[in-house]
Amino acid sequence: MAHAATFLTEVAEIARRTPTEVVENLCDELVALREREGRLFVLGVGGSAGNCGHAVNDFRKLCGIEAYAPTDNVSELTARTNDEGWPTVFAEWLKVSRAKAKDAILIFSVGGGNLERNVSPNLVAAIKEAKARGLKVFGIVGRDGGYTKQAGDVVVVIPTVGESRVTPHQEAFQSVVWHCLVSHPKLQRNATKW
Repeated sequence: MAHAATFLTEVAEIARRTPTEVVENLCDELVALREREGRLFVLGVGGSAGNCGHAVNDFRKLCGIEAYAPTDNVSELTARTNDEGWPTVFAEWLKVSRAKAKDAILIFSVGGGNLERNVSPNLVAAIKEAKARGLKVFGIVGRDGGYTKQAGDVVVVIPTVGESRVTPHQEAFQSVVWHCLVSHPKLQRNATKW
């Protein structure tokens, strides 16, 4: 089978196996977040960081949720990385943002964070900071969900189909799931242009 056919067959299988009940639960949690006037902090690194900025736009514009991505502020992110180190960049950002119990974080990550393997320690530290402050922790993650799945309140774990293509599928399905959420009749308040 040609690569494109294999890749798209895997996409269809991932879509079929994605836990829709968890996506519905996440939608309900985001509706409750908006009703309590909480803020949503969307966190991710690498390609997932790029997805964070796009998702923030959609949650704000389409759903009326006050949302932020610390990776959109390159100056602060790089200053903190340079001066304080990569592992604490998001936790310190949550502290300065005065994150409160009515707020939530949403993690986009291929693996969900794993301190033992030194994978996304900044996400692990952010989750710990969020939990200490009483925030809900949400996620759209891959593999076994890592620390995000272990500590999170509602976490969508995207199934692994095609071990060598976990990252492209996972990062693509972050977008699929958040677009499902922002177009959900319970959550969407404003129509899209097209």
